Amino acid sequence: MRLSKTGMWNALKQHWPEYLIEAACLGLFMVSACSFGVLLEYPGSAVHQALPDPFVRRVLMGLAMGGTAVALIFSPWGKRSGAHMNPSTTLTFFRLGKVAPWDAFFYVVSQFLGGIAGVLIVAAVAQEMLGHPMVNYVATQPGSAGARTAFFAELIISFLLMAVILHVSNTRSLSRYTGLFAGVLVAAYITFEAPISGMSMNPARTFGSAYWAHAWTARGSTSPHHLLVCCWPLNCI
Repeated sequence: MRLSKTGMWNALKQHWPEYLIEAACLGLFMVSACSFGVLLEYPGSAVHQALPDPFVRRVLMGLAMGGTAVALIFSPWGKRSGAHMNPSTTLTFFRLGKVAPWDAFFYVVSQFLGGIAGVLIVAAVAQEMLGHPMVNYVATQPGSAGARTAFFAELIISFLLMAVILHVSNTRSLSRYTGLFAGVLVAAYITFEAPISGMSMNPARTFGSAYWAHAWTARGSTSPHHLLVCCWPLNCI
């Protein structure tokens, strides 16, 4: 498939608001993730001290991020752009022929830039609290079982998420609830799967944290393995 410069400029002229929305949506998602990460995991936080059980904190983090995802998906901005917020989602729809090539390209670029900007905004306010090792810019990290186990865990949850989204969005009676299904899965994954892989499923989200945490190995989870897993559902379509 050839991509012309004319097509690029036409895409920018017609859809630049949607590209900015994608950047803003993932940026806001990262602002929420970083803010709740500091609130729940920074040792000096009163909330962290009041909730010593990490499982309880993960439940709250899951509810916060699932709720954030649902709010963004059903917001006027989310409805306009489709609220992909994830290169995996964008590229999957591109492969299905539902997104034009240049739109897919600019969506993905916007998502990465939005992820970086969202973390930067909170870092400017929280400073050393966000950079504390217990928070570490909410970088996604493999658990004690190692990077290989994290890889397969991300593969499974990524597959399930995309399978649910594609099924629900193409079922007339359920399509209006696609965002709710996605939010519930995000909340459940953070609660139960995060100790295994850090729970990302999203290379732009992972990159946004890793860029500021300088985490470029499997431990920081922005390794080629992790990026591959986040885009793996494309191979299933």
